[in-house]
Amino acid sequence: MRHMKAGKQLSRNPSHRRALLRNMVTSLLKFEKIETTDAKAKTIRPLAEKMITLAKRGDLHARRQALAYIKDKAVTHKLFEELKDRYLERQGGYIKIIKKGTRKGDGAPVSIVQLVPVDEEKKSSKKAKKRTGGDKKTDTKPKKETKVKKTSPEISKNVKSKKKKESGSPDKAGSKPKENT
Repeated sequence: MRHMKAGKQLSRNPSHRRALLRNMVTSLLKFEKIETTDAKAKTIRPLAEKMITLAKRGDLHARRQALAYIKDKAVTHKLFEELKDRYLERQGGYIKIIKKGTRKGDGAPVSIVQLVPVDEEKKSSKKAKKRTGGDKKTDTKPKKETKVKKTSPEISKNVKSKKKKESGSPDKAGSKPKENT
């Protein structure tokens, strides 16, 4: 039984799994885009986001914590210099997982894991304004209530009889004379 053992095993022993995840997070931060299986993608997302959060903190202790996990000084430098500025205003959601399909060899579901670009953040804020209506003055006006008339059986009979009279023979005064050709 696996009591108190959180996280996916990924069919590996703990040391192999830890090395795999560290290498994948390092590659993701280095190349900003990797292709892997869905299970691995879902597993590395919180780890990579934690590294970006450490970079946003930016102090010496955070840098040392990142170096303890990443093990590549060049990637850590890139994380603390370039990626920190990119995500400074963002409150999370730095990683995007896009499902690609299945792998031909073994049929495993494959995903693309990538860092969210800066311009996508601007697009999403524009979409949010469009959905909410932006700063239109019409949003501040109260909406008019529509009244629903209740009809009794007697009223509905009268309405039906009026419709029959109107659809029957037209009035002589309102009708046009017929032309014989």
